Amino acid sequence: MSQENVTPDLARERSKATFDVENLAEFMIGGRDRLKRKRFLQNIAIQDPFFKKQKSWSFCSVEEQYDMGLSKSIYIQKKLQEMGITDMQEAFYYRECAAAHENSPLGLHYAMFLPTINKQATPEQKKKWLPLAENYKMIGTYAQTELGHGTFIRGLETTATYDPKTKEFILDSPTLTSKKYWPGCLGKTSNHCVVMAQLYTQGKSHGPHMFMVQIRSMEDHSVLPGIEVGVIGNKFGYGTNDNGFLSFDKLRIPRENMLMRYSQVSRIPRENMLMRYSQVHEDGTYVKPQNAKLAYGSMVLIRSSIVSDAARGLAQACVISIRYSAVRRQTEAYPGGEEPQILDYQTQQYRLFPLLASAYSLQLAGKYVFNTYLEVNDQIEKGNLESMPELHALSAGLKAFSTYEASAGIEVCRICCGGHGYSQASGLPKIYVDVVPGCTYEGENTVMMLQTARYLMKCYSRAKQGQKLPGFVQYIGQNLNKKSCMSEEVALGCLVMAYEHRAARLVEAAAMRMQSLIQGGKKQHEAWNGSSVQLFWAAKAHCHLFCVKNFVDAIQAKSLSSKTVTVMKSVCQLYGVHGILENLGEFMQDGFFSGEQVGYLQRKMLALFENIRPNAVALVDAFDYPDMVLGSCLGRYDGQVYQALYDYAKSAPMNQTEIHSTYYKHLKPLINPETTSDAMQFAKL
Repeated sequence: MSQENVTPDLARERSKATFDVENLAEFMIGGRDRLKRKRFLQNIAIQDPFFKKQKSWSFCSVEEQYDMGLSKSIYIQKKLQEMGITDMQEAFYYRECAAAHENSPLGLHYAMFLPTINKQATPEQKKKWLPLAENYKMIGTYAQTELGHGTFIRGLETTATYDPKTKEFILDSPTLTSKKYWPGCLGKTSNHCVVMAQLYTQGKSHGPHMFMVQIRSMEDHSVLPGIEVGVIGNKFGYGTNDNGFLSFDKLRIPRENMLMRYSQVSRIPRENMLMRYSQVHEDGTYVKPQNAKLAYGSMVLIRSSIVSDAARGLAQACVISIRYSAVRRQTEAYPGGEEPQILDYQTQQYRLFPLLASAYSLQLAGKYVFNTYLEVNDQIEKGNLESMPELHALSAGLKAFSTYEASAGIEVCRICCGGHGYSQASGLPKIYVDVVPGCTYEGENTVMMLQTARYLMKCYSRAKQGQKLPGFVQYIGQNLNKKSCMSEEVALGCLVMAYEHRAARLVEAAAMRMQSLIQGGKKQHEAWNGSSVQLFWAAKAHCHLFCVKNFVDAIQAKSLSSKTVTVMKSVCQLYGVHGILENLGEFMQDGFFSGEQVGYLQRKMLALFENIRPNAVALVDAFDYPDMVLGSCLGRYDGQVYQALYDYAKSAPMNQTEIHSTYYKHLKPLINPETTSDAMQFAKL
């Protein structure tokens, strides 16, 4: 990044750093070569005249945002093809810079539609559809959520009934609440979509399955008969995406349009594979998958990406608010004295530094889940799901934990920027409305936490039976009578121990609550509901423990210099200490901590603020986000905040004319009623 025109405040902040920013940046992204490649690709976007001439996102109407989003998406895709970029991560680096926090109208085509074909289609189906989809002849999305059902997939109402006479499925939306609602890229962009519908064949229901459905003509984009499709209207954010609704009126599609890699209709039963196909009547025979959990791999991949997205959003908000806090000066420390940087106020540090620590922790957590998924993906493809339950439960919980943390944290960052944080010029509102939907899509967060809790209850039961638990969950069922080893030093090992104790106790408390309700005569589902708040607490504590432990393990990497480790140890300690103090009741309820030990933690937190303060700007620099990604007047690398704010204001469309049209329409009749023909009418009102 250019060192030219950097304000004295930011230049001084960077000169105080006690570690090598490049060393930490390389570690966070996965090596020096990857960092160089990221910067190379992002610099191509930064220098491209096409993106420089684009109208500011914040001055666009929703229709203009969608138009700009589609234009950018197509241009980006062409550039990626020209550069021969096929690596998913490299494509992301370029897209992130070219259209930061602008959800592409083609986003679900390559994020959901293509991966679903790859994961769920047969070889014959792939051969038919992938070439068309990869060349954008077929533009697709994924339609699951309905007006009446979202996270509860088994409750979906859209039906797909097999007709053996015509060898077709009949897709129908039998109720108002069965209409597909919210899928991105659906309203105006896609001509195909993968539809999740309840499969009926031979008079029986076989649950939700996936079907390839053409919804618009591939020639003129007109809506096909039997289909109603459109956009759902303005949302809180996501103006660049045409989230839509979709319904079917007894639409017939070929049998071959059911995605049949794992489940089949009118296929040769597996036990009769030696029979000739012609000997089998296509009467709608259903062959269920060998393992119903084979689809979990895709869920883990998607949820790990959501964790990373949330972490990036929080990290970017921290970059903006901490750089701005180093530039902004406010209130004399003493009469006649210089106004201090607001980053020097302990209260500002108390709000921002724990969020900085959270951003690092969540990025490392997302990285772990994604890399673990890649390691076990081959096993999953072969049907070996031994490691899948733990990974699935962790990814579900972390999806909820990270999006909650990031959404709340970004709002705190905005507040910490004062009045300027409320302006779109800060870049923070754009980041917030991009991240906060993650609390809902791909599984509502409370439901995700309870999925994790269900796994934890199974683990607790196994532990009580003396069975050995896998990997990370071995803390469950541990001895709860031991006391904390916490001292003034606040060792990382003692922090991990404290989080293990808290999680183990909350898991046990939830299990005991359920057992008590069942013994009292409640049915299983009633006991679950009656324990769900404690189950939620247990799952949250489990995820929090993972983030702490993973952070501790990560900073011991050999690629980090000793000076970087020293700084990151302070960041890691702050993450753990602040988390305890914010949830103190859960750590003290059974006397695990003494009052004296709580005092250690409080003093340590304040000491850590002092340790981190000289490195605060360097730590956000290490996230390595160029100004084009941040899109913020407040978070600029050079710190030229006030000139940027003024330039932003001057560029507003309403400032392009000295006298706005509304003066003649509304104000002039109000000020001088006698000078206009409307005056009499106005006076009579």
